[in-house]
Amino acid sequence: MINGSKTITRPIRWAMVGGGEHSQIGYIHRSAALRDRNFELVAAALDIDPTRGRVFGEQLGIDPERCYPDYLSLFELEAQRHDGIEAVSIATPNGTHYAITHAALEAGLHVVCEKPLCFTLEQAEALRTLAQSKGRIVGLTYGYAGHQLIEQARAMIAAQALGEIRMVHMQFAHGFHSAPVEAQNQATQWRVDPRQAGPSYVLGDVGTHPLYLSKVMLPDLKIKRLMCSRQSFVASRAPLEDNAYTLMEYEGGAMGMVWSSAVNAGSMHGQKIRVIGARASLEWWDERPNQLTFEIQGQPAQILERGMGYLHPDALQDDRIGGGHPEGLFEAWSNLYRRFALAMNAADRGDAEALAALRYPDIDAGVEGVRWVERCVESANQDSTWVVY
Repeated sequence: MINGSKTITRPIRWAMVGGGEHSQIGYIHRSAALRDRNFELVAAALDIDPTRGRVFGEQLGIDPERCYPDYLSLFELEAQRHDGIEAVSIATPNGTHYAITHAALEAGLHVVCEKPLCFTLEQAEALRTLAQSKGRIVGLTYGYAGHQLIEQARAMIAAQALGEIRMVHMQFAHGFHSAPVEAQNQATQWRVDPRQAGPSYVLGDVGTHPLYLSKVMLPDLKIKRLMCSRQSFVASRAPLEDNAYTLMEYEGGAMGMVWSSAVNAGSMHGQKIRVIGARASLEWWDERPNQLTFEIQGQPAQILERGMGYLHPDALQDDRIGGGHPEGLFEAWSNLYRRFALAMNAADRGDAEALAALRYPDIDAGVEGVRWVERCVESANQDSTWVVY
């Protein structure tokens, strides 16, 4: 159980790029990073408006001299300090991720980046090569992977509790953009602009989340080929999709499906993953993250609750408040940031064994997310033909 004990000798000196006052995701980054005292927020370039960013930075308790107008100034001037930053989180629109991550790695910093890591597989591979050459950690914020029942599902599948895996059904299908809300919502506008969002909208924005959960649960399941159909039900979003269906064939014959959508009217979030085996199935739903459904053919369904002693030790390692009390997204993100800190610390110490023992959404997860989106777009643009993965 996580109880607040120190896991590293001192907090990592940390900065944010983006995540300003009106950011949708900035607060959860700060809450997760600061909760376990593994990070200390000492500098930032929070806003495209330097004055607004500085004012908000001061409200967060950052020294005004370390509230920078842009990320280049942040990296350059912090490198000149004896107490300069060691890591940075990037919470900016998708189109900026590659340049900022590249600059951060060149500056010798560890990185936590919003997904997608970048727009193209070529860019992603270049970032992976750079991170490896610099010995730096790159983490991706697939925050839902921090829920402890994801680890429980992984352990049960590995123990053959489901039998041979036949199907994996995934979805992240909310309804908040079932109308053209971007006309009034600036925070949504960039998500449907190809110049800032890249080659896809919902495939990269939501579809990669359950895809990563499937990789945690089923690490040996490899995609062989896929086919994708995508739609722009709000016509003004074309060529970007607001709905997509992706069918995948895995090596060995299992099948997978991902429904990615922002137009599932009435749905709050709609992220689910169901793994179906020859003997049993399990299902996790992010709106009810404290329960994992386990269904053995011919027997009553079981509901496994987080925090209970019957769970696998790997799941209980991520527990924070014991059984019965509900945990949610803030705890899941905090678990991931704790792992990011441990990985950064291990990399700084040159402890390859400790680093290899950690599991978190790393640079490889970022590369695979970009690869999947690229292949989906390729398939959809070829009239939904099968493409080799």
